[in-house]
Amino acid sequence: MELKDQVVLVTGASRGLGAATAKAFGEAGAKVIVNYFQNSDKAQQVVNEIGSDRAIALRADVRNPDDLQLLVEQANHHFGQPITTIVNNALIDFSFNGDDRKQLNAIEWQDYHKQLEGSVGATLNTLQAAREGMTQLQFGRIINIGTNLVQNPVVPYHDYNTSKAALLGMTRSMAKELGPDGITVNMVSGGLLLKTDASAATPDAVFDIIKANTPIGRVVTPEEVADVVVFFASPSSRAVTGQNLVVDGGLVMD
Repeated sequence: MELKDQVVLVTGASRGLGAATAKAFGEAGAKVIVNYFQNSDKAQQVVNEIGSDRAIALRADVRNPDDLQLLVEQANHHFGQPITTIVNNALIDFSFNGDDRKQLNAIEWQDYHKQLEGSVGATLNTLQAAREGMTQLQFGRIINIGTNLVQNPVVPYHDYNTSKAALLGMTRSMAKELGPDGITVNMVSGGLLLKTDASAATPDAVFDIIKANTPIGRVVTPEEVADVVVFFASPSSRAVTGQNLVVDGGLVMD
């Protein structure tokens, strides 16, 4: 299915990588659901940039299955067709600051559970809510957002890194089940991005280190990762599923 014929749900799309991804799909001609949880004003700004004729902002807590079911119903009614593509991007209450991260003597299972619920749990909710429509179409594109810290945990954010490692396992498992229905499931894993709300707490010295050690000589932007997400929804990726593509300028070579 061409991008212009797709209806794309981007979770956590009011800011950062989510906003860049929503706009990239909008530029490609897709219809876009800008999901948000708290910041309706920023979500509406993203809609305005895409165009209100092709985008809508819908609130949902991705951790809540009922919220996702309602969002899917609203989107189907608004666009007159099922959701074809999901980008599981939402990040639950996390700041990338290695100095303040919880280490082994302080971290608790609740910290792990929060991140697992926000990545694996949220992805389960979106897939269950939208699968019926994709199965009817015999077409679907699922793109999960991961991290290069799974391959190289240079900063051991124990809870976050573990949740994304689990999401990679889920990506591959779901690719196996959903493939016969024409649904592909892939992951795009960026590094620290220049610069988002989540990375705002990261000291400038860390960005300098990444720049010095990255083959392309700079820190990757949200827009550059978003372009790869769009690729996984495009016809060019139709034979690719169960894969994890690291997009960090070559810092991690997997």
